Amino acid sequence: MGLGAFPGDDPLFLGMLGMHGTQYANLAVTNCDLLLAIGARFDDRITGKVETFAPHAKIIHIDIDPSAISKNIKVDIPIVGDVKNVLLELNKFVKPGTHAEWLEQIATWKREKPLTYQKSETVIKPQSVIEEISAITQGNAIITTEVGQHQMWAALFGTYSTPRSFISSGGLGVMGFGFPAAIGAQAGCPEKLVIDIAGDGSFQMVIQELATAVCGNFPVKVVILNNGFLGMIRQWQDLFFGKRLQHSCLRHPSGKYFPDFVKLAEAYGTVGIRIEKPSELRSKLEEAFAIPQPVIVDVIVDEEEKVFPMVPAGAAISDMLIGS
Repeated sequence: MGLGAFPGDDPLFLGMLGMHGTQYANLAVTNCDLLLAIGARFDDRITGKVETFAPHAKIIHIDIDPSAISKNIKVDIPIVGDVKNVLLELNKFVKPGTHAEWLEQIATWKREKPLTYQKSETVIKPQSVIEEISAITQGNAIITTEVGQHQMWAALFGTYSTPRSFISSGGLGVMGFGFPAAIGAQAGCPEKLVIDIAGDGSFQMVIQELATAVCGNFPVKVVILNNGFLGMIRQWQDLFFGKRLQHSCLRHPSGKYFPDFVKLAEAYGTVGIRIEKPSELRSKLEEAFAIPQPVIVDVIVDEEEKVFPMVPAGAAISDMLIGS
């Protein structure tokens, strides 16, 4: 939820922590001797097995809500207060340091355990869609997401360098969050490019809000990573339930993808674009982003792609699956 608060292109940035965090972020927390948590809840998706979370660290926890401190992870120094006021006070006591050995260790982890995926010239990889969006927008867009695989890919492979440029639901994650959030962001920032990165399942929760976008002339762009599945459910079924797929496929019995999102956009009086080849990804995204009205971009992506790294439920965050 803090993506964008610290520049995503800074060498010290380690990315997301936890179940779908980067390997180097999880290893850094597992091996650190001091952890400063600011406004964090230490939920189970972050901590993994609590007994193994930051086992060598003294933990300082800053939060305005006293009930959040030591609720899930016992901390050594609790500080209750407004984050801005607390950090201004802490600045009076903190002295600069080099920590060269620790920074070299982190740099080594980043070199040896980077975020990767198998690129393809025949099928669109969902991670490549996120990378193209970041390259086109150069961090000047507001990105929202629904909930699922696409949400994790957006968090992992996107670059967010300004506060409030990444808007996603946390905690009780809500399929269908991203499109209404995008409309709200567009209303508040009419000069900004606002993009909802969606899954085909999540977007079907809020299709009717196309009426809101069209009637209000909110030129949001919805980029659907369409794999014809409830992707995260299918991923768990693949990995942990012997590939027994139940109620996670969103296709017609004939095998055809549905609904037709391009026709759906046109039915609401706006623009729909479909992208099926890696070679046309960049140009069609640029075309969509330049249109001054709501656009639905239906990107047909690799149906088998999974979100990695992944920490299995109940495991330590240092015990990561890195591929299938």
